[in-house]
Amino acid sequence: MIKRLYDWTMGLANTPHALWALAVVAFLESSVFPIPPDVLMIPMIIARPSRAFVIAGVALVASVLGGMFGYYIGWGMFETVGRPVLEFYGKDAYFDEFATRYNEWGAWAVLIAGVTPFPYKVITILSGATGLNFGVFMVASLIARGLRFFIVAALLWKFGAPIRDFIERRLGLMFTLFCLLLVGGFYVVKFL
Repeated sequence: MIKRLYDWTMGLANTPHALWALAVVAFLESSVFPIPPDVLMIPMIIARPSRAFVIAGVALVASVLGGMFGYYIGWGMFETVGRPVLEFYGKDAYFDEFATRYNEWGAWAVLIAGVTPFPYKVITILSGATGLNFGVFMVASLIARGLRFFIVAALLWKFGAPIRDFIERRLGLMFTLFCLLLVGGFYVVKFL
């Protein structure tokens, strides 16, 4: 099923309505859809590098709006919609344990999930379900999703198709390592 969704999403990149399709995919990916908007962004930017930052901007705005919807799912529809989404991604068993400490580190969770391969939708739903301060959630979402989409756009704009393999295979790992180093650095500063 995921392979068919992936192929269908990739096919949208070649349509005249690709920018609208990107907005829909970025919105839905932030709350329920399993395929990341990068799947559309990458071929769109390679085809039209001059629009790289417009494409990243559309992905950013739609993703943050989708994150707001994910927050609402967690806040107002957790039992009917949120919990089944978390169950689908295998994250429901962690909810009670996670919720007790979430608000203390919630901004970091949003930042990390927003740039790494961790499913951002899980964090948007958890943010609403645990009552993370909405302003904190929004600022962290804008920073994280902005970094993710604009770094991808900048790399593709500068280096074109040759960087595609690096982005698809290794950029998630680079973001993850960066976040680990950043959090580790703050942890060392705080406790030393």
